[in-house]
Amino acid sequence: MNREQVLALVRARVQNENLVKHMLATEAIMRALARRLGEDEAEWGLTGLWHDIDVELTERDMSQHSKLGAALAKEAGASEAVAHAILCHNEAHGVPRESKLDKALFCADPLTGLITAAVLVRPDKKIATLEAKSVRKRFKEKSFAAGANREQIATCSEIGLTLDEFIEIGVAAMQGIAADLGL
Repeated sequence: MNREQVLALVRARVQNENLVKHMLATEAIMRALARRLGEDEAEWGLTGLWHDIDVELTERDMSQHSKLGAALAKEAGASEAVAHAILCHNEAHGVPRESKLDKALFCADPLTGLITAAVLVRPDKKIATLEAKSVRKRFKEKSFAAGANREQIATCSEIGLTLDEFIEIGVAAMQGIAADLGL
């Protein structure tokens, strides 16, 4: 599977444009992480793009979310590693995160929401002017973007990154696709 094929599948199965933007943002962060960590950028990016393809199909049922997504990815030709990362990014299944890919997707997923929320409270609502230190400051505010799980984001240490490094990578990655995100 190449990116265009996966994106076409995402667009066919996901109606909520904000969810698509989240998946694009996760893809961008995963690609940036792969570059930083010397991993396969295409594989990591596609994992980020695929990871929530089943949210609407499972009607947000966390007991099913990511099981169907992993199966869909595998059926479409994704590697076992990609399918496993998709499956274990949802803690509800109790599937352990084993590889760097698994761990990277797990911490990148909620970071997109924290960064997006930090952009939306800015007067200009533009990611181009967002600095990582602003996101770091917001990270400490538990009531800000409460759905962005701080403990999950902090697992970036499991892939060898400090929280500051991780946020910098995430902000820069999302800035690189600002037009696609409408930010």
